[in-house]
Amino acid sequence: MNASIEENGAAPSLKRVPNLPGGLPVLGHTMGFLKDLTGLLQRARTECGPVAGIKVLGRRIVLVTGPEGQEQVFRSPDSVFSPKAAYKLMVPIFGKGVAYDCPDDIMDEQLKMLLPALQHKRMKTYSGYITEEVADSVRHWGEEGTIGLVEYCASLTNFTSSRCLLGEEFRTEMNEEFSRIYHALERGIVPIAYLNPYLPLPVFRRRDAARTRLGEMVSQIVQKRRDSGETHEDFLQTLMESKYQDGRGLSDHEITGMLVAAMFAGHHTSSVTTAWCILEMLRHPEWMTRIRSELSDVFPNGQAVDYASLKRLTNLEWVIKEVLRLHPPLFILIRVALEDTEVLGHEIKKGTWVALSPSVAHQLEDVFADASSFCPHRFGPPRSEDKLPFSYIAFGGGRHKCLGNSFAILQIKTILAILLQRFEFGLTDDPIEPDFQALVIGPKAPARVTYKRIGAYQESAASDTATCPRQNRVEASSDTPQALRVDVDFDLCQGHGACEVEAPGVFEVGEDGVLNVLTDTPTSEHWSQVLEAAQHCPQQAIRIQRITSPAKADNGSDGAVK
Repeated sequence: MNASIEENGAAPSLKRVPNLPGGLPVLGHTMGFLKDLTGLLQRARTECGPVAGIKVLGRRIVLVTGPEGQEQVFRSPDSVFSPKAAYKLMVPIFGKGVAYDCPDDIMDEQLKMLLPALQHKRMKTYSGYITEEVADSVRHWGEEGTIGLVEYCASLTNFTSSRCLLGEEFRTEMNEEFSRIYHALERGIVPIAYLNPYLPLPVFRRRDAARTRLGEMVSQIVQKRRDSGETHEDFLQTLMESKYQDGRGLSDHEITGMLVAAMFAGHHTSSVTTAWCILEMLRHPEWMTRIRSELSDVFPNGQAVDYASLKRLTNLEWVIKEVLRLHPPLFILIRVALEDTEVLGHEIKKGTWVALSPSVAHQLEDVFADASSFCPHRFGPPRSEDKLPFSYIAFGGGRHKCLGNSFAILQIKTILAILLQRFEFGLTDDPIEPDFQALVIGPKAPARVTYKRIGAYQESAASDTATCPRQNRVEASSDTPQALRVDVDFDLCQGHGACEVEAPGVFEVGEDGVLNVLTDTPTSEHWSQVLEAAQHCPQQAIRIQRITSPAKADNGSDGAVK
């Protein structure tokens, strides 16, 4: 808490949260919340500023926007702003006693069980699986034709995620049924579920039936493995062997819930973002040309796509990040105030819901120049608009940032790299607009596109003419430091291990997921590795100080430039 709250009301220094005008008696802004939530939140920011209040069925919701306010909320301890209290809508999906429906210490143990499946140590294996799945998905395509992009991306990412995270049985034996079940679970996340996830609605009945059937499927596979004595290198096997600190193993019910949580962490953004990437590049053909050129440079003469090379696709990564900025799949994130507190000097009473919105945050002109335009260059130097802490929140932020964000980016990159090497795509007359039927917002189906097989893609390097407002070309920084100092924000670190992969002589992640910095002043031979580690950290938890004088680095004087 940054300001005291008097027992009978706000301290004199605290301001009241301005309320959005309009709304109906009793219902307040409920109709806007259910019908056009993003529009309602955008209007709240525009009319009331960075802290704005709305009412939904008598519930007080405060929208906080802008990097400063978002950082304050994300960094606050769970005892002040609790995500667990907000996400009870996930309990019917994950199951009783899993994640948001268990004590904090048990939830922390369960999250640590998720981490091994989503660490960078596994990414090399995953990229191979994804490559095989993409190749298999287009094997039956003719030389040219038309596909429904939304359905294709949903099916493909379901195959890739289930193979990587759930195991071979789900992919080969039960994938068609699992795909239907997962879709029903995902469709159960609708705005009204925040208010009451147990209403007698058809979408909730389908969700509950799907969760029951999935439990039966998991139990069947678990029993088959135990009877046969077989072991597998997948997340299901990891969960079957996992133990709580008291030595107790996971029940089949808990295993099912954890598998669903892993899928939601690694899949639910991938499908819609892959589709949006293709559509946005088709709407901005200069970027399609640029990406094809980059692919030709990184994978010449049909060279196989691999994990190490995927990291060199800088332009493609910028495109993915820009698509996530313009089309964040999760457009609202909720916390519940567990005590009287404040945000940006505004009084927040206990029980208030605090909302953060990537859709609104990513459209702030003082943070993202020409925010409504498609400009992937904004993420490269010298602009680097995502480097302002807590400005870019496509995957959330803080210690509860989505664990699956690295897997999602890897999955999208791999899929796009293979598809764009092998096919040319074109738009049809289908409208390109968002589908607001669920909280994971993708393009409205079918979003049909044409394709034409092109074989191995060969082209000389495209001219560097892809433009965006206020920037024609990005030049790399020529600033070469004489020394580096590593600073890690351990409050943000989740233990993904990307830093250990890039700079094993500087970073080490233990079996408990805790990062150990072996040296905070690496020698020059490690500088390039450390810079790569900072760039690829999913949490942006690593900060590099550039020291202009080694002597100053040793005596701690002001020689550092961040």
